[in-house]
Amino acid sequence: MAVGLIIIYAIGPSWAQFQNTVNNTSYSSNFFFSRQLLSVGISLGAFFFAYKFRYEWVEKAGKWLLIGGFALCALMAILGLAQSSFVNCSLGACRWLNFPFGFNLQPVEVLKLGILVYMAGLIAKRQNEGILEKKEFWIPFVLVMALTMIFVAVIQKDLGSTVVITFMMLCMLVVSNMRWRYIGIVVGALLLIGTFLIVLFPHRMERMMSFSGDGNTHHIENALIAIGTGGFWGVGIGNSVQATGYLPESINDSVFAVMGETFGFVGLMAVVLLFAALLGRILKVAQRLYAPPKKAKTPSRKDTSIAPVTSGYFVVIGVFAWVAGHVIINIMGMTAIIPMKGITLPFLSYGGTSMMFVAAAMGLCLQLSGWTKREVINEDSSGRRGERRTYHASSRHH
Repeated sequence: MAVGLIIIYAIGPSWAQFQNTVNNTSYSSNFFFSRQLLSVGISLGAFFFAYKFRYEWVEKAGKWLLIGGFALCALMAILGLAQSSFVNCSLGACRWLNFPFGFNLQPVEVLKLGILVYMAGLIAKRQNEGILEKKEFWIPFVLVMALTMIFVAVIQKDLGSTVVITFMMLCMLVVSNMRWRYIGIVVGALLLIGTFLIVLFPHRMERMMSFSGDGNTHHIENALIAIGTGGFWGVGIGNSVQATGYLPESINDSVFAVMGETFGFVGLMAVVLLFAALLGRILKVAQRLYAPPKKAKTPSRKDTSIAPVTSGYFVVIGVFAWVAGHVIINIMGMTAIIPMKGITLPFLSYGGTSMMFVAAAMGLCLQLSGWTKREVINEDSSGRRGERRTYHASSRHH
């Protein structure tokens, strides 16, 4: 977040001047930095709230978070059709709900958190019951996926968020005891649906053509120019040329390219290493939540008898996929490795909703990181036996 504030402070005045010239607005030179500073404060509040809010309550509220996310998406679709001022539409897509005092909310971010908590609880419950591959799991899974495709990919025209949600759900399935045959079927079906969603919408086909070099390559060319101009050390804070209007969305989706121009290859590698370290710590938390007993054999994918798996384990895996999905899609898009998608870089891009909900997800990870599973040895008349118990690091046991 601190790195994000630095870059917004550096390019905010240029972006404000560009917006004032093109859109006849009256933004002050510090407007975007002030808004980003407010977003960071709200996000830190969401982080600590999620850290302190008991996970048992979050787990029980998973279904209602999911319903609330879809309800907000449906409300935005209805208001968008009515051309209401409560909906903010840009470039032919309605993705924001407008609230008083200039506050905007992206319903898809609420939906991501709802799907994360609900699916984690569903997978853990069905796995522990031994019916993960039965209709009791597949019916709600397919329903959630279908509604996501309709509301996010079709109505909101947000294929990037759809890919992140899909990646999040797939990662939770991969670490479960589900057989690879079923996972392969799911992946195959999603690839077919994804291809259909790309062909169905002309703007997505245009992006595919741009990626191949046959369409409008303005965005990707200027992103590569920005990174190339930065060289090894960068041009320095306040000296970015691409941020003055040459690079579209330089303050949010394209912030990685502007950071390359400003801080150079060294700065970009530092950011990548920070994300790698963060993602590595998230996986470490997941490992601790699912560590098998020391003397037990490594569980096979068909063996569910080792120990019950808590939903917190799948939540942490889902958060890993959530953050990793955004980072991979954004960076690979800015460097022309994959077709460009309009998706934020976590904690660095300008905006509040995405940062707030990712921060809340990280707060859940921090809370769950205090839970560990230990092998406790008890003695009884039949001898010594091992028993797995779960403790929280903040608890005291005598």
